[in-house]
Amino acid sequence: MAKASRPFQSLQLAILTVSDSRSRANDSSGDLLQRLAEQAGHQVPERALQPNNRYQLRAQISQWIACPAVQVVLVNGGTGFAASNCTVEALTPLFDQAIDGFGELFRQLSFQHIGSASLQSRACAGLANQTLIFAMPGSGSACELAWQQLIEPQLNAATGPCNFVPHLKNSTATGCEGIA
Repeated sequence: MAKASRPFQSLQLAILTVSDSRSRANDSSGDLLQRLAEQAGHQVPERALQPNNRYQLRAQISQWIACPAVQVVLVNGGTGFAASNCTVEALTPLFDQAIDGFGELFRQLSFQHIGSASLQSRACAGLANQTLIFAMPGSGSACELAWQQLIEPQLNAATGPCNFVPHLKNSTATGCEGIA
């Protein structure tokens, strides 16, 4: 992997777990994503858990998109092929630009681990108001795969030939207070 001339830059991430059964106490995938992000040198000032309700999800993500302290949102859960899952339907209308390659590559990598079941993943990503949004399945192994193989390298300004860091809003803010 070629190196760009820019040094690493710590980013501000928000993590949203979408689940009708998890609580903050047993949100193992959200905990994993936070740990991985912090180990990579990023900060996680915002975290939430929401049920499979497209309007609640859209409201939460919209708040983070408007917040100057959030540059990247990691969403886990609600992306599978089930009637109650609505993460993709909640997020895609918010995207200014879709990042089609994320879902395509995630399914390709998943195929190596779970075979044809990867067809049922609706992982997606996009950019909204200079905020990156990645939506992945809620399993820990899927979150780890998405983070390590796709997301982490693209959140590193030193990754070449290109990465997403130049496309993100500049953030010196530390929270989303006052954003409704």
